[in-house]
Amino acid sequence: MTEPSATATVLAAPAPATPSLMTRSWVVLLLALLLGLQPVTTDLYLPALPSLTEGFGASMPQAQLTLTALLLAFGLSQLVWGPLSDRWGRRPVLLWGMGAYVLASMGCALAPSIELLILWRTLQGVAMGAAVMAARAVVRDLYPPVEGARVMSQALTGLGIIACTCAPMGGLLTDHWGWRPALMLLAVFGLMTWALLALRYKETLAQPNPHALEPVALAKAWWVIVNNPTFRAYCALSSISYLGLFSFLATSSFVFVRQFGLSKTHYGFLMLSMSLSYIVGTFICRWLLRRMSVQNCVKLASCFTLTGGLSLTLLAYAGQGEAWYGPWAVMVPVYVFMLAHGVHQPCGQSGAVAPFPQMAGTASALNGFLMMLGAFFVGSWLGTHMAEPVFALAHGMLLCSLCIGLVAWTWVRRLPTLGA
Repeated sequence: MTEPSATATVLAAPAPATPSLMTRSWVVLLLALLLGLQPVTTDLYLPALPSLTEGFGASMPQAQLTLTALLLAFGLSQLVWGPLSDRWGRRPVLLWGMGAYVLASMGCALAPSIELLILWRTLQGVAMGAAVMAARAVVRDLYPPVEGARVMSQALTGLGIIACTCAPMGGLLTDHWGWRPALMLLAVFGLMTWALLALRYKETLAQPNPHALEPVALAKAWWVIVNNPTFRAYCALSSISYLGLFSFLATSSFVFVRQFGLSKTHYGFLMLSMSLSYIVGTFICRWLLRRMSVQNCVKLASCFTLTGGLSLTLLAYAGQGEAWYGPWAVMVPVYVFMLAHGVHQPCGQSGAVAPFPQMAGTASALNGFLMMLGAFFVGSWLGTHMAEPVFALAHGMLLCSLCIGLVAWTWVRRLPTLGA
């Protein structure tokens, strides 16, 4: 286990200079597009999920599998992409990954059956892993930990803006033209991102690791990473916070479209409002980081997380069968949860890779894998508890809220200050 003094020394290690063509603004834009690939792939697709299920005559577990298979493949693939990027650099991994994403997105849009759609969504998840893993690694390549948290917060603001457009766009496309055009739009987004990478992205990995792909060296690297207390705490924080969001994403279309009878377009705009609350959270994160430590930011945000999870569950039980219970009783607690999510994600994702400037790709990959492994199990559980979707949503977010509070006030609180 890494000693606190050694951890602090590594956390303060300087990062290499940014390539001349990649200003900070350009880096933030690039990160927003790469990290934004995840909400584009899920949020744009969510309004189409009920129609897609009915169109294929698929069961509820099959419908959920189109989401959970994508996320499991996304997580597993990062275990390969991470060492590849530490060995050969971020640029080739990004270009190959985004090219594969475009092809898989076209396959999804043209799939003739639910089984082939699940297959293409799985391949899409594999390709998406390259983009998101490399984005986290690029932050560690270029910036020291606390500055990296600020840059990550700016990039996640951009992710929130992208997410704002996804669900309304998916709802409009599905309402007017069906679900296939909504999925084809993913290929367009992927192609634009690939073109920007090919034209402007310069390699950020200063020293490739020639041993990164050796099985023994890779096993040792994973062992060092998972035994680091900073990684464990911040990985748990970012993963559990994402699982709370995922509980909402996996159930919300059935809650609002089927249970509350909203149109897909109306549902899309509710998702937009959820993304706006997340964007506000990322601004709050940057404001807090100028005034207090990362640990104190996380502890404060966890109070909002607990408030959101508890109030969502209490309102669900109090409003059962009552006329006053409606979409607002779900969305207001979710807004509170998402404000805190906008703090937990930049702090958690940058904190998890901070101790590993020479293994940022591998650490990022392991963080992403554990996050998506959790999402797979949560999604599988949700798929079998959707008889009353609003209670599946409430129970999932409540459990995540309680776990975040525990992590923030125990594991994270005892860590040395990032960048000390």
